[in-house]
Amino acid sequence: MGALVILAFWLPGLVVGFALRLRGWLLAGAAPVLTFGTVAVGALVLGKLGVEWTMLSVVLWTLVLAFVTGAITWLVHRRVADSPDETPKRTLGEHLLIVGGVVLGMAVGAVTYWRGIGQRLDTINQDWDAPFHGNAIRWISEHHNSLPSSLAPTANLPGKLDYFYPNTYHAFLAPMLDNFAAMPQLLNLAVFGVLLAWPIGIAAFALSWRLPPLAVAAAAAVSTWFTAFPYDSLWRGPLWPFVAAVALLPAALALVRKLFTDRGLTGPIAVSIALAGMVGLHTSLAFIILVYAVTLLLAMVFKFEPIDWKAQALPLLTVVVIAIVAVVPVALPALAPVAGVTGAQWPEFASPVEGFGQILLFSPVNEYPQWFLGFAAFAGIVLMVRNRILPWLVASYAILGMAYAATASLNNDFVNMISGPFYNDAWRIATLLSLAGSVAIGYLVWTLGEKLPARVREKVGPKRAAYVTPLTIALVFLAVLGVVGKAAYIGRNSYRLALNNREDETVRRGEREAYQWLAQNAKGTVVMNDRLDGSVWMYALAGVRPAEWQFYGAPDNSAAHELTLHLNELATNAKVRKAVDTLGIRYVLYGKGLVRKDWPRSPGIDDLGNYPEIARKVYENPDATVYELIKPGDGNQRWP
Repeated sequence: MGALVILAFWLPGLVVGFALRLRGWLLAGAAPVLTFGTVAVGALVLGKLGVEWTMLSVVLWTLVLAFVTGAITWLVHRRVADSPDETPKRTLGEHLLIVGGVVLGMAVGAVTYWRGIGQRLDTINQDWDAPFHGNAIRWISEHHNSLPSSLAPTANLPGKLDYFYPNTYHAFLAPMLDNFAAMPQLLNLAVFGVLLAWPIGIAAFALSWRLPPLAVAAAAAVSTWFTAFPYDSLWRGPLWPFVAAVALLPAALALVRKLFTDRGLTGPIAVSIALAGMVGLHTSLAFIILVYAVTLLLAMVFKFEPIDWKAQALPLLTVVVIAIVAVVPVALPALAPVAGVTGAQWPEFASPVEGFGQILLFSPVNEYPQWFLGFAAFAGIVLMVRNRILPWLVASYAILGMAYAATASLNNDFVNMISGPFYNDAWRIATLLSLAGSVAIGYLVWTLGEKLPARVREKVGPKRAAYVTPLTIALVFLAVLGVVGKAAYIGRNSYRLALNNREDETVRRGEREAYQWLAQNAKGTVVMNDRLDGSVWMYALAGVRPAEWQFYGAPDNSAAHELTLHLNELATNAKVRKAVDTLGIRYVLYGKGLVRKDWPRSPGIDDLGNYPEIARKVYENPDATVYELIKPGDGNQRWP
């Protein structure tokens, strides 16, 4: 059943994309971003209509969206002729070459992640954001409410009607929870889906923007070699929705090409659905997309990208209108918590010179640069600038790179303003360099294959020189790059992934066993827990509701916060007894794992074993202890 999780990345998008008249590599590459666009719009529409979010409703919504958009596209296409597409038809050999590059990129990504999670699908990421995402997925799965505001309880904010967190990723996975896979397996399989979507999206992008097949194949092949993306944001955070959104960006940019070649509505509708999907995954993508939109517009104005303005005026205007209708309702709620996002601060970790050097070597936030990969990517960028190949992509790389260097090394009002949508986090901005790096290496490989000495061409003959020799040179170059990079950097990147995918930090195996015990014995009740140990996972993994839902902790004036500080005063403190009654606490869980080992534990729980008059052990293993509260003065009467 696990394979169905990965197939789900493609199936809805394939249905909608086919209805929109997309075909070939563009359809294959764009299917995942269209899937998430379908989910983003559907979650909002069905949620507002009060329709339960289930597997059946998602399937029906997909079919309705495909029918409506397909009918509109077909009707318009009958009346509007397409612009001539200058993209040449590809031979079977060229398609197989691209397939080879895509498969190699997918294989490197899959093997790296598989090794990074210890070759176990039930491995749980141990870092800060992981339990929030798991809790959100289960909440939607159990409550069938796809509106972002419904997630307020999982953020320790019950009753906050204007609560917002982009929930497209969670809404996408929720119907599959326990139907296709249990929580740990579902989360890891979803990452595999993202890693597989990235190389094929790179291939679709490069083909759509007229790069030669050899360059396309090479770009896809090396796309999963970079440490900054996709791996660093999979172990740190983990930033699962953000990583998914960035991975879908190349495919969305491939769809933009349809605005140049299609006078109908295929391009505008497909691009709008894709934008809704990426913004629904993470609202910061709106600012990333803006950078690419501005640089592409300037390239069109200065004729670096030729376009027939008169012929394509209608698609360009239409995409703006449809995008506003499709994207703004998805993104508008993000304005509510904007102060909390932009107010976040991370320490600087590089000097301006170091940050600039990391950009040039495509090795941000790395103590040891990816020297050979970085030099190859930089050489490709130089060639692209020299030959005016995708100048808007190079310009976007330069802008985003400078934003990264500034955020990594400086702290002032201007830097905080431009990095605010990314939580002022340079690591997030670093993820945006790998797209340009992959394409640049692809172009470098093609250039090496084409610029052979004349005497070599004479020795192999004209027919072989056209195909065999460039391919041989490309394969040799990639092989050498892979060797000097120590097997495509698989070891280095899997080591990075393993930093937070070991079960010896936050959530230990014994703690997971304790959650299962609570699932059997604490049904329908709230369990008191320490906000800093792995117990914030108990709902995601076992369906047991914690008092403290996340590592940030409950608000200061809440019952959960009162118990976090003073539960051990149950015998003498009336406020504590009232808080226990308010939440209906019967059991307390104490886990050995900690998300931050140097932070103090919750004082109300830390020494609960020293108060036998209010708590007794009912379950214990080396990693976790469960206490049952009893009424003070009556050792046989349970609380409440």
